[in-house]
Amino acid sequence: MTTLESIQELKTRMSASIIGQDQLIDRIILVLLADGNMLLEGLPGLAKTRAIKSLSKELNCGLSRIQFTPDLLPSDITGTEIYQPELEEKFVFQQGPIFSNLILADEINRAPAKVQSALLEAMEERQVSVAGQTYPMDPLFMVMATQNPVEQEGTYPLPEAQMDRFLMHVIISYPDDASELKILRLNRQEQTASKKEQKERISPEVVFAARKEIAEVTISESMEKYIVDIISATRYPDKYKEELNNWIDFGASPRGSIALDRASRTHAWMSGSKAVTPDDVRAVVHDCLRHRVSLSYEANADGITTDQVLDEVLKQVAVVG
Repeated sequence: MTTLESIQELKTRMSASIIGQDQLIDRIILVLLADGNMLLEGLPGLAKTRAIKSLSKELNCGLSRIQFTPDLLPSDITGTEIYQPELEEKFVFQQGPIFSNLILADEINRAPAKVQSALLEAMEERQVSVAGQTYPMDPLFMVMATQNPVEQEGTYPLPEAQMDRFLMHVIISYPDDASELKILRLNRQEQTASKKEQKERISPEVVFAARKEIAEVTISESMEKYIVDIISATRYPDKYKEELNNWIDFGASPRGSIALDRASRTHAWMSGSKAVTPDDVRAVVHDCLRHRVSLSYEANADGITTDQVLDEVLKQVAVVG
């Protein structure tokens, strides 16, 4: 079985327990292969938690769930030093839940900024510093943070610096009626079915092998220019269209360019291609940039969404070459 076939098998297994959220499954696997982190936004009960649990169930790796609450402390995430007088070294570092492979940061916007920032170093630098010591994370590491778009009382909006560290900001919605029917039947089946022997879990080495192959996916100079032009259109919208200029306050940072490059190459590989096409770039633009573009007061007043702005950006930016 090739590496791509193994990843497709992983997707098939996850799809068996997550009905009507194919985009969510695609994005979780894409972010994992691209070695990034994901911010997932959706209403309660749309299989956000179930999705990452399904990934850890099928992939031979660890999972930590951190339920963010207003009284959470940074040390509850990173860990802390414990005093043990019977040992030669009196203080021993006890690792927190961040030291795992897959991290579910559930309702991240319910914790204050100091706690949210405890994730920053782990997400960006893949390490945690406590009491002057640095502890590296596992090579297989991904944070999937969730936030609820409703019930905003008592929540703390994520700062722009932290939002920028997510490779993708994925928004999921309700499943269709046919999928809802399948969900009902699956739930009844899971309640009554006897415990079956689980298939052999997929090795994490498959992920590392996929990352090596993704690194070999070629991206032409014209595709690089296309990515740069898209980012430029969010920064200097007045060069493209007056409406865009009225809608955008701040454009995407260089992390936006890097995210588009990594995500489009991963998307191309998952599609069985060895080179990035404009369709690969367009397929990931919204998820890579919707949290990196700041809209103006005028856009918000007119009910213009970030996705609508990005749709217009794609219409204005042409592929050259």
